[in-house]
Amino acid sequence: MLPCCHAVLHRLFCIGLLLMLPLAHAADPIRVGVSGPFTGGSSPLGISMLNGIRLATREINDKGGLLGRPLQLVERDDEGRPERGAQIAQELIHQERIVAGLGIVNTGVALASQRFYQQAHLPMLTAVATGSIITRQFLPPQYPDNYIFRVAAADTIQATMMVEEAVTRRRLRKVAIFHDSTNYGLLGREDLEKALERHGLSPVAVERFNLKDVDMTPQLRRARQAGAEVILTYGLGPELAHVANGMVRLGWQVPLVGSWALGMSSFIDNAGPNGEGARMPQTFIPDGSTPRQRSFIEKYRKTWGSERIPAPPAAAQGYDAMLLLAAAIRQAHTTDGPRLREALENLQEKVEGVVMVYDRPFSRADHEAIDQMRIPVMGEVRSGQVVHAYPEERNRP
Repeated sequence: MLPCCHAVLHRLFCIGLLLMLPLAHAADPIRVGVSGPFTGGSSPLGISMLNGIRLATREINDKGGLLGRPLQLVERDDEGRPERGAQIAQELIHQERIVAGLGIVNTGVALASQRFYQQAHLPMLTAVATGSIITRQFLPPQYPDNYIFRVAAADTIQATMMVEEAVTRRRLRKVAIFHDSTNYGLLGREDLEKALERHGLSPVAVERFNLKDVDMTPQLRRARQAGAEVILTYGLGPELAHVANGMVRLGWQVPLVGSWALGMSSFIDNAGPNGEGARMPQTFIPDGSTPRQRSFIEKYRKTWGSERIPAPPAAAQGYDAMLLLAAAIRQAHTTDGPRLREALENLQEKVEGVVMVYDRPFSRADHEAIDQMRIPVMGEVRSGQVVHAYPEERNRP
């Protein structure tokens, strides 16, 4: 009798464990990979983005998480290096078992790493990198499905705005292009040249510099000798500050118009008064235009103990990217990669983000959440902060 009873009890115990397994699984966190440059020259962008993603994640978890499970971020510093980004993507997918990726700041890192998300059929929502090719790397018919999405203003948009600012609004015809030697700078230069061609123009000078270069005097002298009336830039904050400082040392004053990186704290702080008046496209200017934006700014400052966001658009786009992924998980009612991609391409829920309200931001053919109809606007450095260059754009619908 005793052996028989023992067997029955053992069987009941095993059945109980099996019944408990779905409950245990339901409590397992939903793991989302977050990668970006949290150290190095691009870190103002990476840290701002990361903090925005963290804020959104905390809000979601405070409301009970998703599908009865908490969100868990698996964070990795890619140092702004493409080879490191590729390694991280593989680790996040195969070792950390993430359900989707968020982040990526540098275009070169995106191009090197996002193919692993594509191969694994996991959505990657790029929150900062702006290279125009990023969401077009895996298009049909060569690839049946595209798993790369973006919540940032592509360089085709930014380049068009920069040229409009210089050529149409300011009526300047002699344009110099200054760009760094990364994929970001090289592809951005191409977008600028195409935008100028649409106005029947070619740059009078195209000057290149490397990361960590500090002396831009030779490039600036050549541009001045070519008769440049404005400098259009594609680079990051530290090097762009040396461009602005070099212009002052040469006693040469022409407008500086660049991509959104001119709004980085590393440009504003290192250029100081020499950066005043620089203009750049921005998806988010932290002046509290809407209650949603005011709430975000207040939470960011309170949580991170900082009066200033190092790169406000990166923080806002990171925050919004997490909200969009969460909406897709709720709609799909699963973390299955292909189902999440389908949900993102046909989101039924309007998502109130910081940059804007997203109403069907993606489709099967278009994986860009931000277009030029409403976002971005032109920002300007004034008194050490970015403000609206054109006040009428502050309440742009």
